[in-house]
Amino acid sequence: MTEFVSLSVDAGVGTIRIDRPPMNALNRQIQGELLEAAREASARADVRAVVVYGGEKNFAAGADVKEMASMSYSDMAPVSRDLSAGLGAISTILKPTVAAVTGYALGGGLEVALGADRRIAGDNAKLGFPEILLGIFPGGGGTQRAARLIGPSRTKDLVYTGRMVDAQEALAIGLVDEVVPADEVYDRAVAYASRFTSGPALAYAAAKKAIDGGLDTDLRTGLDIESDLFAGVFASDDAKAGMASFVENGPGKATFTGR
Repeated sequence: MTEFVSLSVDAGVGTIRIDRPPMNALNRQIQGELLEAAREASARADVRAVVVYGGEKNFAAGADVKEMASMSYSDMAPVSRDLSAGLGAISTILKPTVAAVTGYALGGGLEVALGADRRIAGDNAKLGFPEILLGIFPGGGGTQRAARLIGPSRTKDLVYTGRMVDAQEALAIGLVDEVVPADEVYDRAVAYASRFTSGPALAYAAAKKAIDGGLDTDLRTGLDIESDLFAGVFASDDAKAGMASFVENGPGKATFTGR
């Protein structure tokens, strides 16, 4: 059993819930529990899409500074990659993922959200990388995922200044994808994730690998990755069923099994 992170499943949507009140500070224990939850969500056939959620008040207000304050270089060096893996755990789930962001998503909290495929924010959300104000910088994937998402210039502005952006600015710069009233965030995220619960799971996984893998390399290599993964989905039952249904009945009427 995990103490602060849980996985619940309803109608194909798995919810990874971070619950360490009042601010969901992401200590090393939570980082490990996020990895466990991500592995479980990846392995379970009844989980077809995932929402990561910190509750009605806050998503997560960063790593646990009290835990890190006494750490030296020799303390951090052996565990820095573990921190990155834990805060980036959501990105390893080869299923559609959505971050439901309310209140603060700062530092490590924003890094967790950046690991999702889509971010739906409440109108009360505050996002940012305040680490520079502590004399450090984002070390859980933030400098890499944010730069790929919103570009290096905007990322440097957030990292260098340590400022918070509200939901509307986050939407304008592409840090989040949608803004809704705060009390509707979780339901909206579940509704979006539910669109994929009866879809072709192997095709989703392959598409995610192609997109994310291509971002990490040059165009020619990315095209090769895409081609190999594209050929691979033709071995799936869903590809056969989907194309047969299209030929016989037109688009959007196939029944997929996830195999």
